Amino acid sequence: MSRARTIFLGSGAFGVPTLHALIRHPSVELVGVVTAPARPVGRRQVLTPTPLATAVDLPVPILVPQRLRASEAIAEILELRPELAVLADYGQLVPAPILELPHGALNLHPSLLPRHRGATPIPATILAGDASTGVTLIRMDAGLDTGPILVQQRRRLTGTETAPELESDLAIRGATLLEQSLDGYLTGELQPHPQPEEGATLTRPLRREDGRMDARRPAVELERQVRAYQPWPGTWLETTAGRLGVLAAEVEALDLGGEPGRLLGDGRSLAITTGAGRLRLVRVRPEGGKEMDPLAFLNGRPAFLREARLIPAG
Repeated sequence: MSRARTIFLGSGAFGVPTLHALIRHPSVELVGVVTAPARPVGRRQVLTPTPLATAVDLPVPILVPQRLRASEAIAEILELRPELAVLADYGQLVPAPILELPHGALNLHPSLLPRHRGATPIPATILAGDASTGVTLIRMDAGLDTGPILVQQRRRLTGTETAPELESDLAIRGATLLEQSLDGYLTGELQPHPQPEEGATLTRPLRREDGRMDARRPAVELERQVRAYQPWPGTWLETTAGRLGVLAAEVEALDLGGEPGRLLGDGRSLAITTGAGRLRLVRVRPEGGKEMDPLAFLNGRPAFLREARLIPAG
C-alpha cells in the first residue's frame, strides 16, 4: 500500500498528539499542516501562534488561512495534492473539495458522538455531569460533527476532572485511536456506520459571560462550572468589593439551606449559599491579584466577609 498524501488541520492543543501520530505513521506522507492565524492573547494582547504552529519543526508547508472556505485557501491546499485530510480541534467548517479527497476527511472529536457535537464538547461533558466520555473518529460530511463513525473509545469519569486535564487525556487517547485505525480505514477493512440521531446534543462556542457564577443554581452545578471553564472563560463571583475569581471549589453540604447568594466564612474559609447546598471556595483570585487560598485572601482583606455582598446575576 502506497503512503497516503495527508494534510492535517488543527489549531488547539488537543490536536498536537494527533499531529505527532501522523508524522510517525508508516502509511502516511504528511504534505501540509493547516492552522489558524496567530491571534492576540492575554491582557497585553500579545500576538500568539496556535499550539499546532509551534508544536514541532515541520519540513512541510504550514498554511494559515483566515477562512478555510475561501477559494484561494482551497486552491493552496489542493496544490499539495492531498489524498486524505485529518482534522482535530481546527474550528472552521471544511469545504466540499477537501471532504471529497480520494480518502475523504477524518475528524477526531473529544466526545462519544452523537452526544456533544459542536465547538465545546469537553466543557459540556463536565457541565452535564456525564459518567463517561471518550473520543470518536468519524468520516466527515457537510454537517457539524454528523459524519458516520469509524471507531470510538470510552473512558469513565471520576467527577473531579478539569477541562485541561480531560482535554490532555482525550488528546492522547484520540491520537492512539487514529494511529491504530488508519491502516484499516485506508484499506477499506474499517467501514464507517451512520451516527444515531437518538441522544444527539449540540454545543456552542463559549462566551466570556458564561463564567459568571449564579448563586441561585445548585452547588453541584456551580462546582462543575468551575472545572469546566478552565482556563477560559474562567469562573467568578461579582461582589460589591470587586470580582472574585474562583479557580477551585467543593460542594460543602447539600443539606444546608439558606438564602442563595450569602458569603459565609470564619476568617479561614470562604463559602457561598446556593440554590441547593453550600459551595466552599478552595482557590480564589481577587480582581487584579494572584491565585491564593481563602486564608491568605481573608488575611489580606479582613473586612471582606463583613462588608462584601454578592451581586445577583442577571
